Amino acid sequence: MSGPHGSAFSGRLGWGARPALLVIDLVRAYTEPGGPFELPSPQPAIEATRRLLEAARTHGHPVVWTSVVFTRGLADGGLFVRKVPALAAFEEGAEGGWGEIGPLKPGPGEVVVAKQYASAFFGTSLASTLVTSGVDTLVVTGVSTSGCVRASAMDALNHGIRPKVVRQACADRAEAVHENNLVDLDAKYADVVDVEEALAHLVS
Repeated sequence: MSGPHGSAFSGRLGWGARPALLVIDLVRAYTEPGGPFELPSPQPAIEATRRLLEAARTHGHPVVWTSVVFTRGLADGGLFVRKVPALAAFEEGAEGGWGEIGPLKPGPGEVVVAKQYASAFFGTSLASTLVTSGVDTLVVTGVSTSGCVRASAMDALNHGIRPKVVRQACADRAEAVHENNLVDLDAKYADVVDVEEALAHLVS
């Protein structure tokens, strides 16, 4: 199947030998009612991520989480906080605790990457952490599909790590936005896979 981008965009990255699970920004701002970035229906993605998390932990695969954290005064927010003023909810000490990871929680020894921009790689230690652990495949979950998931998957590819975006484990504010971005990612920057395929590789 060539897809809407044509037959030129039909390659597959395949699975490497050492996968890790990346859980992007499953924080209260997105997952709880009243949050500044509240998603209409995050629960299916949360439950799919929970299944992947259990498999990764049981079989000894690395798990990395991200959250968004800005210093007081937002000096490290650059133009991003000017473009999206609501990001001020992630300022250190801001009321609401919206940057707290939940409802799923990191386990002992699992790395939590604090980021200021969409990509989990930009300005963080993530690439070094994965390379040092021998990771060659990144199972990508979290929110939002059109934003931080997309940016992180693209940067994984740029760093020579195979991004596997799990369709059911990501979410966005509209289904059309979610699906359209998955189509683009699958054509150009990542392999979009179903949760069952990802589980099969995490339990092997």
